[in-house]
Amino acid sequence: MRKTQAKKLPLAPDARYNDTLVTRFVNNLMWQGKKNTAYNIFYDAIDKVAKQTNEDGYDIWKRALSNVTPAVEVRSRRIGGATFQIPSEVRADRKISLSMKWLIRYSRERNGRSMADKLAGEIVAASKGEGGAFKKKEDTHRMAEANKAFAHFKV
Repeated sequence: MRKTQAKKLPLAPDARYNDTLVTRFVNNLMWQGKKNTAYNIFYDAIDKVAKQTNEDGYDIWKRALSNVTPAVEVRSRRIGGATFQIPSEVRADRKISLSMKWLIRYSRERNGRSMADKLAGEIVAASKGEGGAFKKKEDTHRMAEANKAFAHFKV
């Protein structure tokens, strides 16, 4: 491990919403350095969400992100030859990263014509408390709850 922690580089806010969270999401969405394509996919998805729900697409995206944000997770720890799943709270920065990655991953696995369609579908589902990303969060919480007996092994 490093002696000093790496400095966090400041992210530039996006053009439409002036939000660094959007930039962070687009950076996760991006493949092969195609940031402009990723922005187009994201903005198209937000527009489709707005059209489907007759609400502000950006607000629904924010709600979807907060709905899939985990509070606890399990970490593997080897103790005396046995590996235990130890529940632990998730750091604030990691919470956001996990929720973004899950939203993107499960939207890629959806059926749809374009990535914007898939992402829009997953955002709408997550905002309602449905979909793959929300199920992942529920499973993570359930696993942490099931392994609560091992919480005293915390690092």
